[in-house]
Amino acid sequence: MARAFHLAFPVRDLQQTIDFYHRVLGCPIGRQAALWADFDLFGNQISAHVRPEECYNAKTNPVDGDNVPVRHFGAILEWREWQALASRLKDEGVEFIIQPKIRFKGKAGEQGTFFIRDPSGNALEFKTFRKPERVFDRGK
Repeated sequence: MARAFHLAFPVRDLQQTIDFYHRVLGCPIGRQAALWADFDLFGNQISAHVRPEECYNAKTNPVDGDNVPVRHFGAILEWREWQALASRLKDEGVEFIIQPKIRFKGKAGEQGTFFIRDPSGNALEFKTFRKPERVFDRGK
């Protein structure tokens, strides 16, 4: 098995969070209790913990012409999987912070990317690379 990451993050409402991550994003639900739930986010374990006072919209930094939320998480998907997710989210009426687009065109880091927010304001980025072996490529 490939190594997966684990991320815990604050949410305002657990039921809204479960609905969003499970129904909208398609994440299987793992263990859960009254104040937290685990999800399988494309092979990675994320844990939503009810802490409304820690939820806020992240500040942004400029990246390739967009204002990218500094605090964000997500997954790198295969190209077709990324396109299918973007299409599904559009069909669900999910608002994009940054619409699906190709970033760094013609450069080593060329990638498809989009950003959304969950119901608690957490920013998520989903990206893809036409050449997955270039995920960590530093070349121009």
